[in-house]
Amino acid sequence: MTVYEVRVAGRIDPSWSGWFADFTLTPEPDDTTTLRGTIADQSELHGVLARIRDLGLPLISVTPTTRRD
Repeated sequence: MTVYEVRVAGRIDPSWSGWFADFTLTPEPDDTTTLRGTIADQSELHGVLARIRDLGLPLISVTPTTRRD
């Protein structure tokens, strides 16, 4: 499992974290949101990215930060 940080343009209310595989959502001062959470595999990551696409939020970055096995 890998912990990812995903940044998107715009703000997502932290109450939506359950919709994003229980990621922690952090609104940033620059009108972006950082999503941070553990992803089991590429399929799960693509699911999170599809949700971001479905909301119409521009993707800024996807960064794997640490690996947990």
